[in-house]
Amino acid sequence: MLLNPYEGAPEPSPDRAVRGPLRIVVADDSVLLREGLVRLLVEDGHHVVDVVGDGPSLVEAVLEHRPDVSIVDVRMPPTHTDEGLRAAITARSHVPGAPMLILSQYVEASYAGDLLADGSGAVGYLLKDRVARLEEFLDALDRVARGATVLDPQVIAQLLAERRRDSAVSTLTPRERQILALMAEGCSNTAVSRQLAISASAVEKHIGNIFAKLGLLPDDAQHRRVLAVLTYLRG
Repeated sequence: MLLNPYEGAPEPSPDRAVRGPLRIVVADDSVLLREGLVRLLVEDGHHVVDVVGDGPSLVEAVLEHRPDVSIVDVRMPPTHTDEGLRAAITARSHVPGAPMLILSQYVEASYAGDLLADGSGAVGYLLKDRVARLEEFLDALDRVARGATVLDPQVIAQLLAERRRDSAVSTLTPRERQILALMAEGCSNTAVSRQLAISASAVEKHIGNIFAKLGLLPDDAQHRRVLAVLTYLRG
């Protein structure tokens, strides 16, 4: 389940059923996938303001339309390596916080870290097969548009498998690691409480301990929840 780990004001409800129409840019060089996405989005009531097939065009579209969210394929022309990701990062440098939902065929460990590096949220990284799970995909899109950070569980698993654990994360208790892993998946405090069958106050206490152990002191200018997840993935 992909929920919202973004700590800001206010936190979107993980149970929100109604989505407002979004203005969306789609960036993918595959005509079939582009057309499929556009049809899906339009049928869900959204407005696709532009469709592009390469990185520079994505940057131009974001600057021109200032969409609510952009859906971006990692690999686009000319080299089909990381053009989409680099274009998304460039677009966010021009339009800070521009929401980006990245789609990838495979787990690329460096991409999620690069995308999360500024800690500002409004980003997502999903494997393309997630698109076939329509409700999850549309829900993730809506959450990213509203400022959430949404990561595919398979992406998280791969990142954790490739990281050493001799960092601040190693000081966490098994329960704290479990909660932080759920936060990385995007679970709100309420969702963590439900999944682990513990009280909301217990969740808040564990998260407070996590922030303290990771050295994330109270600071309104920083989103500690996003930074904690980023530390976990890097750890």
